[in-house]
This record gives sequence, C-alpha cells and structure tokens, in this order.
Amino acid sequence: MIFLCTAITYKSDDFHFGRTLDYTKSFSQGVVITPRNYAFNFYDMGIMQKHYAIIGTGIIKNDYPLYFDASNEAGLCMAGLNFVGNAVYLATTPLKENIASYELIPWILGQCATVKEAVIKLKKINLTDRAFSNSLPPSELHWIIADKNNCVTLESVKYGLKIYENPVGVLTNNPPFPEQIMGLNDYMHLTANPPENRFSKMLNLKPYSLGMGALGLPGDNSSKSRFVRASFGKLNSITEDNENGGISQFFHILETVSQIDGLTKTDKNKYEKTLYTSCINADKCIYYYTTYQNRQISAVSLKNEPIEEKSLIFYPHITSENIFSQN
Repeated sequence: MIFLCTAITYKSDDFHFGRTLDYTKSFSQGVVITPRNYAFNFYDMGIMQKHYAIIGTGIIKNDYPLYFDASNEAGLCMAGLNFVGNAVYLATTPLKENIASYELIPWILGQCATVKEAVIKLKKINLTDRAFSNSLPPSELHWIIADKNNCVTLESVKYGLKIYENPVGVLTNNPPFPEQIMGLNDYMHLTANPPENRFSKMLNLKPYSLGMGALGLPGDNSSKSRFVRASFGKLNSITEDNENGGISQFFHILETVSQIDGLTKTDKNKYEKTLYTSCINADKCIYYYTTYQNRQISAVSLKNEPIEEKSLIFYPHITSENIFSQN
C-alpha cells in the first residue's frame, strides 16, 4: 500500500511529537495503550514480559498492537512513515538481534528511554522481512525517533541500516532522508520577514503584500514539497509557552501538509486524505488527535489508565464531526 505521511517534533513548554497519516480508507485505527506487563512476543527474540508503557495510534490484530506512531512513558517517541521503493528488509541472521519491521516500535519503545539508548539498541538489530500474517505483509517504512533533546531518522535500505541525525525534526516519505535534507538548500532564501530587493538597484521594487518573503514555498502534495513546507512552518513558528498554545500550534503546522479528499489521486482511481493527525505531549503522556471528519481535538491520557495491567486498552478514533453550537 502507498500512503502519504508527515511527522514533526515541536517544543513549547513541553515536548510534542506527532504526524499525519494519509490514505484512501480507514484502517479502523484507534489509540492503543500497552501497559507495562503486557507480554510482547517477538518472533525471533522471545517474550518481553515487562517494559515501558506505550501509547499511540494503531490497530490490534490477534491481541498484538501494530503501532503507526507512539510514545512511551519515558518520553521517547517513534513513527513509521511510508518509504516505498527504498525500504529493504533482510532475512534473519545469527549475528544480530532479528526484529521484524512490525515489531520495531515496541522493541525500541519498550526498552529505551532516550534517543541515545535507542541508537545503541538499533546498531545491534537486523530488520527482517517477516510478515505479521498472510494478509499483512511487511510495510515499506522508514522511521523518525525523537525525545526532547535529540531526533534521528532510521532507514533500512539495500546498503544496510542507516541512522541519520535529524536536525530539522521533520520526516515525510521519499526520497531518502539525506536527499530531503539536501533539498532544503533550494529554499534557503525563504523568510518570514518582508523580502529585500535583490533584483536590481536600478528598480524601486517593494513588497505589495505580507508574506512575500515565502514566495517559492512549494504548495503541492508531494512528499518532497511537504518536507520543505513542514520544516519552514515548524522552524519559523512561534507559540504561547503553555500547553494549549503548544498543542494548537502543532496542529496548525500539520494542517499545512494535510491532504484534502479529492486532490491526490492514486493509480487505483481513489483519493488520499488525512485520516488522522496526532500530537503527543511526551512529557505528560497525553495523546491528542483529530480525524478527517472530526476537527475537534480529542485526548487520551496514559496516566489515567492502569498501566501495571497485562491487557491492551483501545479507544477507537472519533470520526464524526463534533460541532459546538454557541446559540
């Protein structure tokens, strides 16, 4: 399957992490909470009986959480984004810790509290091509992993497992991450300030509108353009230094890359749209989200749940519009 995504990190008073997930139809996804004592059964690595509690969006199959994005109680966050044509997974090897791609988020978030710990763990693993089931083959993904201090991008490609420092705190889909970063050089002239006349000293050129410093900011829905747009929005945005201000600004930034139904047609004559947008307050362990049909922000708090239990907890995404009537 091919779907578009954009993920960002953002700091206000707290650290926030989230993404859009765009596809033609719903996966019946919801907020999944994995308590500390749920037993993760890894195909090649055995059972992880106790671990950090995890909250994120995903689906549950055969009593197993398949996360799209998540955070653990220590504040480490992770999301998998589509990377079709470039992702390469390998057969198992006795030289590494063999982890299937669908197991990667719980393997890292279950054990690691920081990006530095995650990088140490990632250098020991081999991402395998094992499918979850016959109906759920491996998805071609790359990942963004972040905490309040650091951010990296992980890509499993034909040259091996690559870990890149991510100074922007943004990830979309193709091309590979080094090319996404390189592409920002084409837009170094963009500014939130009014532009200066560099065309010619012989002409008295002046801005005739606010916002002209960002002329050339790409507005199409391609992953390369969304990377530029999300990076420019994130790195130049300002926000009130409080929780509501940070959450509001986070969703505003991702609104600039959200997909409107009918504008991005697939090769199967269907249209992609933003199924949901998430914003995780990693410091407070609160998962906020909106859906295409419901623009009201919903919240699920990890700390309000019995995180010492053994059973998964699932809150279906609210997909019907909630409109507040003022009169």
